[in-house]
Amino acid sequence: MNLHRKGRTALVLALVAVVGMAFRVSWNALRDIAGAVGADDTAAMLYPFVVDGLMALALIATLVLADRDRTFALRVLGAYTVASLVLNYVHGLVPELHGRTVDWGRLADWDPANWALVLLATSLPVGSIYFGSDLVAKVLHHRPASIPAVSMNEEEPTETEMKRSTADLPVSSPAPITPNVTVLPRPVAVGFLKSTLPAKPYPSIAPAPVAPIERRAVAAESTRPRRATGRVPAVAKSSRPKRTPDQLLAEARAATADWPDAKVTGEGIRRAIHTSPANARALRDTLLAERARTVEVAG
Repeated sequence: MNLHRKGRTALVLALVAVVGMAFRVSWNALRDIAGAVGADDTAAMLYPFVVDGLMALALIATLVLADRDRTFALRVLGAYTVASLVLNYVHGLVPELHGRTVDWGRLADWDPANWALVLLATSLPVGSIYFGSDLVAKVLHHRPASIPAVSMNEEEPTETEMKRSTADLPVSSPAPITPNVTVLPRPVAVGFLKSTLPAKPYPSIAPAPVAPIERRAVAAESTRPRRATGRVPAVAKSSRPKRTPDQLLAEARAATADWPDAKVTGEGIRRAIHTSPANARALRDTLLAERARTVEVAG
C-alpha cells in the first residue's frame, strides 16, 4: 500500500515538473506575441499566465465536475490549448517576433490572417475572465454524489443465487393466537438446610388448603367509553320516598302555622319542606287562600 502511494506521488511530481517546463517554453512565445499586439512589459510578462493558467484551471475542473459541466470544462481546455498552439506556431514562423522588431499589430503578411491572429491574441484575456469565473462557480457549487465503498475481495451475488437463496429460506408459520388468559406460575418447592443446633419444638401448623386456580379467558377491556343504555331509575335519584300532595300540604301547614302572611312565600315553603319550586308555589297559593277564608268566616 505504501509503495503504491509513493508511486502515485512520484507520478504527480513528474507531471508537475513536465508541465512547468512546458509552460516555460510556451511563456517565451506568448510574451513576444503579447508585446506585438500592444501590451507593455508587465502585461506581456503576465500574458502567458492568462492563457496557460486557464488551461491548468480547466484541467483541474475536469477532475472535479461531472456530466455537462465536465464536458464544458473539456471544451474550454481544448479551445485554449488550440489557441496557445496557434500562437506558438506563429511565433516560430515569424523570426522578427524573437527580436521584437516586428511592426506593431503585424503578425502575418496576409491581412485577413493578420486580423484573425490579432483578434485571437487580444480575445484570450477576456475569455479567461469569463470562462475562468464560470468554471470556479461550477466547482464551488458542485455536490459530489456519495458512492458506497465496495470491497474488491467481495463478489456481488448474481440474480440466480439471490433467487435460490430466497427460495431456500424456511417458510415461517404464523404464531398461534392465544386468548388473554391470566396464568399464575406453578409453585416450586424450595428445600432449606437443617440446622445442627437443637431447636425447641413448635406446634405444627397445618397449611390451609389451596383452592385450584381456574383458568378461563378474560375479555379484553375496551378503551371506548360506555354510553348510557337507558334512563336512570327514579329510585336511584333520591333515597327519600315521593310524597303525595296531601302530605306536602300537611307539612306546609305545620311549618307555616306561626308565619305571618308576608312570610308565606314559595321560596320559604320550598326551603322549609324541601320540595320543588312548582310545588312550593302551589302550596303557597293554597295556604294563602285558606287563611283568607278563615278571616272571612271569623269576620
